[in-house]
Amino acid sequence: MTVLITVCGASPGVGKSTLCVALSRWLSGTGLRVDHFREEEILTRPQFAAVAEEFRATGRVGREPLITATARFVDAVRANGDDVVVADALMPYVPTLLAMGHGEETINAFMTELAEVLAPVCPVMVYLDGNPETALSRAARREGALWLDRYVGKLAEYEVSPPVTDVASAARYLLRERAVTLGTVGRTHWDLVLVERADELPPDEVARVTRRGLGPWLRRAVTHG
Repeated sequence: MTVLITVCGASPGVGKSTLCVALSRWLSGTGLRVDHFREEEILTRPQFAAVAEEFRATGRVGREPLITATARFVDAVRANGDDVVVADALMPYVPTLLAMGHGEETINAFMTELAEVLAPVCPVMVYLDGNPETALSRAARREGALWLDRYVGKLAEYEVSPPVTDVASAARYLLRERAVTLGTVGRTHWDLVLVERADELPPDEVARVTRRGLGPWLRRAVTHG
């Protein structure tokens, strides 16, 4: 049996990647077979090749290619015999769907289908909550001001709603992204671990709170690992 831990958050800079590294190392240390799916690997993993090709050619990603790629991903995970997959900002693809102009009704229907595809790997979402402006500032300090300019420009190009023209409007959009993500996760009854004020906590504390919240799912993986 495999447990998929998909880590999402309220904004870049809230600590998703740091948490994924910490969880992967800790779980590996318990003797489990862990697959750490890094955020950028959606463009390089063979199961997502068609998605990457479509995005490079058109700048867009369709719903059906995402479902097909996810099904192939699940098959690969089961074939590899992984106990836990820690996925960084991957599923349930809500930011991507919003950027492609899909509304909440479409996203809800997509999530229902996605949940069926992911059922064999027992998905649980970890959501790092926090203030988008604070998290964006933290990301900019880490990555540099040019990163923030590129990020705002990318959102502006996608013509998301509400529209993005600067850092303040990017933070407002991220609040909508948060609301849609948590709303659709709740309506489709995904398992959820919500880490509040993650932008204010040190990484070790975020990891501790997450491990505690993941207890039932991690015990399941340990028992069957």
